[in-house]
Amino acid sequence: MKLPDTIEAMVFHQKGQPLVHTILPMPAPGPGAVLVKVIACGVCRTDLHIIDGEVKWPKPDLIPGHEIIGTVVKTGTGTCHLQEGDQVGIPWLGATCGNCKYCATGRENLCEQAGFTGYTIDGGYATFTVAKEQFCFKLPEPYANAHGAPLMCAGLIGFRSYKKVPEVARKLGIYGFGAAAHILAQIAVSEGKEIYAFTAPGDSDSQEFARKLGAVWSGDSLQKPPRSLDAAIIFASSGALVLKALTDVDKGGTVVCGGIHMSDIPSFPYELLWGERTLCSVANLTRSDGDHFLGLLARTPVRTTIQAFTLQQANEALEALRQGKIHGAAVLVMPT
Repeated sequence: MKLPDTIEAMVFHQKGQPLVHTILPMPAPGPGAVLVKVIACGVCRTDLHIIDGEVKWPKPDLIPGHEIIGTVVKTGTGTCHLQEGDQVGIPWLGATCGNCKYCATGRENLCEQAGFTGYTIDGGYATFTVAKEQFCFKLPEPYANAHGAPLMCAGLIGFRSYKKVPEVARKLGIYGFGAAAHILAQIAVSEGKEIYAFTAPGDSDSQEFARKLGAVWSGDSLQKPPRSLDAAIIFASSGALVLKALTDVDKGGTVVCGGIHMSDIPSFPYELLWGERTLCSVANLTRSDGDHFLGLLARTPVRTTIQAFTLQQANEALEALRQGKIHGAAVLVMPT
């Protein structure tokens, strides 16, 4: 295809300020990288944390967005994995050093020199973007569209969080029923888990949404579930929910914190943790997570619920997410 000389992008300049619609020169893919025409980019709560200054030190004049679906339109020198025309997904993890103790032991998600799409690397709130080919996932046709965008973070982080839950756990609580939860719930239900969904107080719409996706119970985060849980995953950013989840899980239960940012966890008595309860966090993802997740989707397809916005409506999408008005996931859909 004949490429234009410029791209459209929504650019982040300053904490607490709206993104600015900007015309920029067309980027060129360097060695080992590809130029991707963006089809769609999901709007993630992490984007809010960056824009609101809760996650520090983003790239200056940043193009956010790390749930990218697109088509490779040009390859840089030395590429061997992708070619023009390939449909790809681009996730949060955008680069690693490959040499540190974490990379050498299969824990590249903890690499201290990692690059992150839409945070330290320009992302997908744009009509075109550049990514390292080794950090792109080839996508099956059913997900090479706007409905695939939430899979690149909400799906992947939900999956990594789910892997922390012991296989023997049957009663699983999910705190914060947004983009990640609505994907994970479908997978967990297909594997015979009982889902107990917790939402913000008064959010009856999300509670009904959870029940439609197979939750056996849904209520607000102040309520006690009808039975003790075997495990819990927290996607909401309130640190107080850690105490609530520890209270809700039975002895031997596991509580997983699935977000990149959480408010401070209040002091709590050791009694809540005692009984061999486990509390852990999830950081980023590995490429192996992506391969396993996409393989799982081939056996257990999921349907994402999205609310579409144009690129220039990015600020509206972010505000709707901030206000809890998105059921499923918000997605920016680029002009064809």
